[in-house]
Amino acid sequence: MRPPPRFSLARLLPLFVLLAGLAAFFLFGLDRYISFKALGEHFVALKSWVEGQGSLALAAFGLLYALAIAFSIPGGLVLTLTGAMLFGWAANAAVVIVSATLGAAAVFLAARFGLGEPLRAKAGPTLKKMEAGFRKNAFSYLLALRLIPLFPFWLVNLAPAFLGVRLSTYVLATAIGIAPATLVFSIIGEGLGVVVEAGGDIRADRILTPTMIAALVALAVLALVPVLFRRWQARRGASGS
Repeated sequence: MRPPPRFSLARLLPLFVLLAGLAAFFLFGLDRYISFKALGEHFVALKSWVEGQGSLALAAFGLLYALAIAFSIPGGLVLTLTGAMLFGWAANAAVVIVSATLGAAAVFLAARFGLGEPLRAKAGPTLKKMEAGFRKNAFSYLLALRLIPLFPFWLVNLAPAFLGVRLSTYVLATAIGIAPATLVFSIIGEGLGVVVEAGGDIRADRILTPTMIAALVALAVLALVPVLFRRWQARRGASGS
């Protein structure tokens, strides 16, 4: 029988770096710059800077987005809309999907390296059952968690690291799972950019419209279809045997 992994403070270093980044973000008051109000106030200046920098600006935005996800900084929606307003929906969606996946993978690896194995070794019955569920259908469950906007993004980043999910499964489910909502918000963001350039302002009620809410509900329903279909197949097989 393999002995349980020994705990080491060195294993916590990646998690400490990520937590330190989050603390520094609030300590220096950077959170005031990630808001709809700040976006409206600085949009013209940002647009001018982007036009002057070209592809370098897009690369800088991708790096910023990846760091925001890795540090679990709130404001992903604002960043997604900002990117779409500045770069257009297609370029923004591609960069956001890649950057968010990389940032989430960093959190996943830091959590697994620092606490994953020790927690799994000492896990109680409840966590063991959850781990078994993820192992049975990890991709479908992760895909559903990414598509259904009912859980904080940072929580979905961490949980699979403690439950034995493979990195490849995690990355693929994350990239596919965040794609639909990213595309929707990117298209909306590009439209908001046109509104702002025409002299309007950004308000939350222009984003969370009935159409947008209906689209998110539809995404949640679609996310459950694979799981429900597999359960239906299992019950059908059981009744036929």
